[in-house]
Amino acid sequence: MNDHDHQQEHGHDHPHDHGHHHGGRLAAWWHRLTHAVVPHSHDSRAKVDPALESSREGLRALWISLVGLGITAIAQAVIVVLSGSVALLGDTLHNVADALTAVPLGVAFLLGRRAATRSYTYGYGRAEDIAGIIIVAVIAASAVAAAWTAVTRLLHPAEVTHLPWVAAAGLVGFIGNELVARYRIRVGRRIGSAALVADGLHARTDGYTSLAVLLAAGGAALGWRWADPVVGLVIAIAIAFVLKDAAREVYRRLMDAVDPEIVDQAETTLRAVDGVRDVAAVRLRWIGHRLHAEAELVVDTHLSLVAAHEIAADAEHQLTHAVPRLATATVHTDPDCHAGAHHHPDLSHQRRQGAS
Repeated sequence: MNDHDHQQEHGHDHPHDHGHHHGGRLAAWWHRLTHAVVPHSHDSRAKVDPALESSREGLRALWISLVGLGITAIAQAVIVVLSGSVALLGDTLHNVADALTAVPLGVAFLLGRRAATRSYTYGYGRAEDIAGIIIVAVIAASAVAAAWTAVTRLLHPAEVTHLPWVAAAGLVGFIGNELVARYRIRVGRRIGSAALVADGLHARTDGYTSLAVLLAAGGAALGWRWADPVVGLVIAIAIAFVLKDAAREVYRRLMDAVDPEIVDQAETTLRAVDGVRDVAAVRLRWIGHRLHAEAELVVDTHLSLVAAHEIAADAEHQLTHAVPRLATATVHTDPDCHAGAHHHPDLSHQRRQGAS
């Protein structure tokens, strides 16, 4: 035995027995043998259900926040009718349009629940990253629109009327968007969805825009006609900072970046597995809001195929329990005399020479 690959999807809620606790030696030997040579899978509902549940939780967050933003927009629309404020009408339409960013993210969550196919062997989790790009683009458009409106108002001043109603509508818009933002960000971080976090940050920018309406109304009440455009420019700058954070989050996810602490945790867990002499490499990547891992372990040269398989199985078992939101793990073992995977081309060449 020189090489051993072990790929396994594993649930977090059901303990597994790999043949160490059977009643008799014969039963244990038979279990170990069949476990090594018979094709098998550890797929279970315990593994699938958390992934589906996280998607359901994301969809639930989208629908609840969409309802919240809808109520906010309706309340603002009523005040628009009563006050006749064109500025508030623009903010209301802006909130309605931005609420619709939930649509691509909702589609992404639904796609992510589809099973993998022969063409999309890793499933459709990357749809969330595409939705994240769309959301970042909408945030960028919001920043540009806010800045453009503010500059236009500076060049062409206009009087703001019905100030109490406009201020009330701005306050309603800020509160509604901030509540939605906190909810989306909290759920997005809990299920590991960068796109949902970005959408939450987007809702927060909408709240800042509505707050600008409130501040502008206060300035206009004091006779400061410049207050409305100046506050608009300040909010545009604030949106640009939020855009930077959201874009960085989505970019890191697209580039398969993970927190170094997660890699350290995975390496520490693998090194603690009995029989593992060294960890040659650990790679992790996000697909949607689920993690996938690959690990190369160094084990004793004289181990049998069954013994090496048991170490790989144990390593995968411990890894899926130690790393949050880890969906699958591929564990490869190498004999320590070669210290890693660099000897694989030589082994392949030697085998082909021997066969010829």
